[in-house]
Formats: sequence, structure tokens, C-alpha cells
Amino acid sequence: MASISKLSNPSPASSLSSTFNPRASQPKCLIGFLTTTTNFSSKVSSSKLSIRSKSSLKGSLVVRCSQGDGNGNPAKRTYLHDLYEKEGQSPWYDNLCRPVTDLLPLIASGVRGVTSNPAIFQKAISTSNAYNDQFRELVQSGKDIESAYWELVVKDIQDASKLFESIYDQTDAGDGYVSVEVSPKLADDTQGTIEAAKWLHKVVARPNVYIKIPATAPCIPSIKEVIANGISVNVTLIFSLTRYEAVIDAYLDGLEASGLNDLSKVTSVASFFVSRVDTLIDKLLEKIGTPEALDLRGKAAVAQAALAYQLYQKKFSGPRWEALVKKGAKKQRLLWASTSVKNPAYSDTLYVAPLIGPDTVSTMPDQALQAFIDHGTVSRTIDSNVSEAEGIYSALEKLGIDWSYVGNQLEIEGVDSFKKSFDSLLDTLQEKANSLKLISL
Repeated sequence: MASISKLSNPSPASSLSSTFNPRASQPKCLIGFLTTTTNFSSKVSSSKLSIRSKSSLKGSLVVRCSQGDGNGNPAKRTYLHDLYEKEGQSPWYDNLCRPVTDLLPLIASGVRGVTSNPAIFQKAISTSNAYNDQFRELVQSGKDIESAYWELVVKDIQDASKLFESIYDQTDAGDGYVSVEVSPKLADDTQGTIEAAKWLHKVVARPNVYIKIPATAPCIPSIKEVIANGISVNVTLIFSLTRYEAVIDAYLDGLEASGLNDLSKVTSVASFFVSRVDTLIDKLLEKIGTPEALDLRGKAAVAQAALAYQLYQKKFSGPRWEALVKKGAKKQRLLWASTSVKNPAYSDTLYVAPLIGPDTVSTMPDQALQAFIDHGTVSRTIDSNVSEAEGIYSALEKLGIDWSYVGNQLEIEGVDSFKKSFDSLLDTLQEKANSLKLISL
């Protein structure tokens, strides 16, 4: 990692070292994704990588590679390969659109899984004509708009999961997953979420697919029940340590309630959101306005994530966990989500570089992925400064930051954002159907 200055003002956080400085300078060179235009709208992101600074270089995958395989062979390696092979962290891609074969260059560059959400599908479907033919057939066959939406989504998930099957097989169900989320309208519906997860699992019918369930209070029992039914889950929208512990307990409870003698194929990840935490807390710190408060901007998210990893290590050890391990259980890996940087003053790898550690996943949208492949540094950082993380967390509390409020507020905003994306997409599909003269107003 780049060296980072210490806090300048004397405070509980003044001795914090480089790990938590968000403003480290970075090279200006970026990695761009070549895009292709469509007839329905403007552009759809493709995953062919190129290096670009002020002017783009055209061509296929061109990335700054790390060292070869040690035998003199010209292996095309990137920092993403090193991330997994040297530090045990799986890099995933937080995006999905058609054609899913655009994922192939990313897989070759080291990407080992994919996450999706209602916002991603809203963008993919509303800005592309690649879905028109299937959508036309679905509506002509009598499908309503929401049913048609789910069939579009299921096809993308099935096609993408096929590309990651070899990784899933090679790791004995440890990696190579594609995630699909239940309807965000069910975030407060325990039983509805359970039924939706079972339905999605059945219709997708792929072993390497995670059903995403939000970590809302009503959905914590849903997580337990779905896991108990032998369905692998990506628990999403986790913003606090308290809720994260409840998610872990739901996973353990579900494994114990499953009655299965072989738990090796029932896995899970816990998606702990990062950048959004800083977005909210930075605003609160700016309202406080003291030098100490301002110096803590851009540090809360990484500090809380580091403490989440400590909780992960604690919960997945001891007699209870060891009893499950004997049945083949796998740890519920921490997945760092919301890894793109919202504040341009911060390092563009702020939510990736300080969160590297074994048995974790980092899912990166275009911006974060581009930045890390171009100038990332691969080393174990997630638990290198735990005392500093504790100091930041406590310093924020002393300043009046209520972590419970932060978690609850971000959860409300996250669920609301996904609901709006979902509704917007259904409206877009209705408009598209009308434009294709398939459905009358």
C-alpha cells in the first residue's frame, strides 16, 4: 500500500497509521472497459479491459500484469490472481449484463464470481436492446411484466453461472458463485422472502448460485430457514457489527437445523457494505466540524470492516463451529460490498486495499476493479492494525456518532434504493412493451 500520513491533531485517533488514510495519492492511469453501443439506448458496458489515461487505447485485454508463474512462462497474470493465490481473497465483479460472454476476459484476468442486484439489472435491461427478443417472446406468450422480468434475470444468472462452473468445481463449492437477489419489496416479509428464495433456487437450478437476502431484522429468520433448506445464500445490505453478528448466528442456526450430514455444499457470504458508511458518517463529522472530527473523515468504514473481520474469526472458531466442520461446513465468508469510492478526494482503492485477508471476497464494480488491476498492492491488511480500527471506532463514538443509527439509516436507504430500481425497471419494461406494440396502454 502507499504510505499514508498520520492524523495531525492530538486525539484518540491521532496515532493511527497509514492503513486508514483515504487520501493517498494514486497514479492517474486508469483501466477502461471498452463499450459497445446498442439500438435501444446509449451504451452497455463490456468487460474488455484497456489501459487509458487521457486517450483510450483500443484493443483486447491489456492490463498491467504481475510477475509470471516463476518458471519463465509468459503467464498473463494480474493483481487479481495474486489476491486469491497469495492472500486468499476472492475478487468478484459487481456487475452483469448481456452478453454474459463479456465476462470471459474478466475471468481470465482473475475474477472468480459475480454479484448482481436490482440496480444492476435496472441499468442493464433499460440501456440495452439485447433483451428485446426474449422479452418480446415472453410477453407474446402471455407473461405479465414482472414475470417477464424474472425470466430475463434467470437467464442471465444461468448463463453467467455456467462460465464460473469450473471455478466452483475446482474449489469444491468454495468459489465461483453468481448472486441473484429476491425482490426488494420483500425486505420486511419473513415468509415471503423464504418462499421467494426457494422459488429462485428452483428455477435457476444451478449449484453455484447464491440467493441474495437482505439483512433486515424481518429477514434474519428467513436466512436461517433458507440455509436449513440447503440453499446457499448471499446475505446483503449489512451495515453494522450488531446486525452482522445476527447474520452469522442465522447461518450457524440454519446449518444446525438442516439435519444434513454433509454440509459442504451449503455455503454463504455476508455482504458487509463499506463506502456508504463513510458517505453518511463523513456528513455527520462535517456537521460536528472540529479538527478532530474532520480528521476522521474517510476512516470509519474501513475501521468498522476491520472489526467485522475480528468478529468473523471469533464466531467461526470454538466447539460449536468445530462440530459443524466435522459435517463439512464451510465458513460464511465476509464479502466487502460497496467498494467504489464516492469521494474523489479519496484513494480509488480505499475500500479494497485495506481489506485484504484470507477467506474473504471483494466484489468490485468497474471503477474499483479498474483501479486495483492498474495500481493495487497485494498484501494482508485486514488485521494489520486492529488496535487502530478500535481507536477510530471509539473516537467516533466519543464524538457522538451513533453506530446503531448509522446502520439503521443505511439499511433503510439501501432497501429503498433497491425498491426504486426495481419499480423503475418494471416501468421501463412496460414502456418497452408499449414501444414494441406488444401491450396496449
